[in-house]
Amino acid sequence: MEVADKKEVENKNSNTPSLIDPSSTPTLDKEAEDRERQARDLKAGLHPLKHKFVFWYTRRTPGVRTQTSYEDNIKKIVDFSTVEGFWVCYCHLARPSSLPSPTDLHLFKEGIRPLWEDSANCNGGKWIIRFKKAVSGRFWEDLVLALVGDQLDYGDNICGAVLSIRFNEDILSVWNRNASDHQAVMALRDAIKRHLKLPHSYVMEYKPHDASLRDNSSYRNTWLRG
Repeated sequence: MEVADKKEVENKNSNTPSLIDPSSTPTLDKEAEDRERQARDLKAGLHPLKHKFVFWYTRRTPGVRTQTSYEDNIKKIVDFSTVEGFWVCYCHLARPSSLPSPTDLHLFKEGIRPLWEDSANCNGGKWIIRFKKAVSGRFWEDLVLALVGDQLDYGDNICGAVLSIRFNEDILSVWNRNASDHQAVMALRDAIKRHLKLPHSYVMEYKPHDASLRDNSSYRNTWLRG
């Protein structure tokens, strides 16, 4: 009788739907991993960041077309997860004014590649700001500090940022996860304006990544201006 009862309970349990959404498991695992990392850093006397970040860069030769894919051109520079680690990395990075054109410098949360097709980016988009080359370095540094310090509203919706060095201008973009969440998109715009203290003369443009995939362009044919 006890064996039969046990089997009946097991059968009932097997037919009970799980209360955990399988799609949430990677997020839960990442959160647990971040907590463990932060505890280790604190124990070591360091100051852990909320997220671990990676600097990447992309460099292309002007006027030269190659068969190398964009993904293959993206090179990882360094990762960091503490305040101390960030400053060691950042102080050794070349300043934007010294980088050749065209070059892209990327700062993204660990586990997210700076590609439209990445699973964290594919449903998202980016806010775009164009700067004169003389001032882009200062705005880029202010944005990097805001991202690393988790100072922007809807920070969990942010994937990373890119500084694109071009011939006549530099372009700064902030990537987010969900282009269809209008409230989060507009709140991110407002947070960027506030933290960068953008003059009113600067226009911000928004473009979903699926639109970039369709027209194969990062910064043309933007959908929203604000």
